[in-house]
Amino acid sequence: MKQHRFTWLAGFATVTSLTTFPGSAGAQMLYEDVDPMAITPVQELTTLLDQPMGQVTSVSELRDVQPTDWAYEALKSLVERYGCIVGYPDRTFRGDRALSRWEFAAGLNACMNTMERLLQENVAVIKADIEKLQRLAQEFQTELSALGARVDNLETRTAYLEDHQFSTTTKLNGEVIFSISGATGGEPDADSAQIVFNDRVRLNLTTSFTGKDALITGLQAYNFTAGNPITGTGSVAETLFPNDASILGEGMTSFNYEPQFAGFNPQNLQPSCGNNSVCLYKLLYITPVADNFTVFVGPKAEVTDAFPTIVPFASEGQGTLSRAFAINPVLRVSGGTTETGLASAAGFIYKPNDVVDWRALYGSVNAAIPQNEGFPGTPLGAGLFNGSFVAATQLTLYPTENLDLGLNYAYSYHQINILGTGLTGAAAGTLGGLPLTTPVNVNSVGATLTWRINPSIYFTTYGAYFMVDQANSGSAFTNLASWMAGLYFPDAFAEGNTAGLMFGQPLTRVGAGNGATLTPDNISNRAIPYQIEAFYNYKINNNLSITPGAFVIFNPEGDSSNSTTGVFALRTTFTF
Repeated sequence: MKQHRFTWLAGFATVTSLTTFPGSAGAQMLYEDVDPMAITPVQELTTLLDQPMGQVTSVSELRDVQPTDWAYEALKSLVERYGCIVGYPDRTFRGDRALSRWEFAAGLNACMNTMERLLQENVAVIKADIEKLQRLAQEFQTELSALGARVDNLETRTAYLEDHQFSTTTKLNGEVIFSISGATGGEPDADSAQIVFNDRVRLNLTTSFTGKDALITGLQAYNFTAGNPITGTGSVAETLFPNDASILGEGMTSFNYEPQFAGFNPQNLQPSCGNNSVCLYKLLYITPVADNFTVFVGPKAEVTDAFPTIVPFASEGQGTLSRAFAINPVLRVSGGTTETGLASAAGFIYKPNDVVDWRALYGSVNAAIPQNEGFPGTPLGAGLFNGSFVAATQLTLYPTENLDLGLNYAYSYHQINILGTGLTGAAAGTLGGLPLTTPVNVNSVGATLTWRINPSIYFTTYGAYFMVDQANSGSAFTNLASWMAGLYFPDAFAEGNTAGLMFGQPLTRVGAGNGATLTPDNISNRAIPYQIEAFYNYKINNNLSITPGAFVIFNPEGDSSNSTTGVFALRTTFTF
């Protein structure tokens, strides 16, 4: 971080300003230390690294100046006669510190301004003092001229910022992802996936009305798309696994930054977004209502807006590449994290202390629809309380400085036979062998842990278990499970860079009965899938990073007849 600090003394004022190069850590520190919703551009410019000095009216106010000091009388004269000496807030003068020509010029300028004011007010000024100042002014003419130019420039820049600031209440940030990716393997007779170039752009507007609340408005555009919402045609999952993977574009090859329902709206199976159309993907309001208690509500939200992910490489732009290992699958149930803000949700956050964090929410994916037409008109249902919904909670514990633990439970009802996680082909047609129109109840539990072994290496793991039961009539059931263990390396090889190595079991069926089959007709030879993944996030600067990475899936989509599948990507992320 490169910084320049200068001090300007004029009359009785002292202003210390920090100039920081764009994108440096200093700019981030400025916003971390000062609430950006409560400051003006002028206050930003005058945020101090050191404490400013203040005017003193008597030399006796300076604790480190004694009558025995050789400069005592000179200080006394300047302070009491002309009032152009300042001290620090701790009432010290710090006279033993080395003085630069710039600082001397600033002090000289202060005394000159004071004397000029006294002369205009017809106050007697000692002629010898005026002559001394004139000689000093000639000696420091260059510094004084440059100092005046700097002050004028600062005032001009401050006025410009005040006139052109984006908003006094709203902060804009954005993320742009470019991705080149490809995949090999899949079903024996499947087509190979081509090398593709995708993008995703997000702009978030965070508005505060009280300084403590936040209204988040998110806009998004992307060029991921599934050409047919039912068959998933156009997705990598359907290209490699046209039988084993998926309707609704779901599959084990999905990326972390790829929208779950790309290019269509699952509420009515109509085209939506995709092809870089700009869409509203998030609208959420968060506000504290009491000490340690916060509530939130919004018509477009995701479970991860409320629940800590705990996994250190969960970031869509700079973390893991695969969707499978980014967060605990329980957080994705019922479209909870779709990257399209499907659910309308409301809930609370309760933090009684630094060790315990408890959160809960209720979300409906069809709250805006007035009439339930069933499949295919409104496959997820209609109304805030009639149709698909999720009620979820998470208890997060921080028992030590190096340990984070999250415990999850979610109950959801789905009007059709899906999980809505986007993690596997088994998430659609979860009750194997039963029609897609079969409604289901889902109880899901999970746990996530991250242990910071030391500053250079973290261990993280999660486990998830889903119990899916036929709703309304019938007793068919299917159970699914997933787990992951990984290592995360902060500052890998260089400061700011990160790396991750993961191994685990993607979400897959582990039990079924009472009419639901463990091995549906589209699975030739059932087998437990396993996945290994590695990535390296190279941070070029604070606004740009490049992430090469790959993951390999053994027995992909839970079928040993499928070839081992490799997926690779080069992701470039711009943030601002």
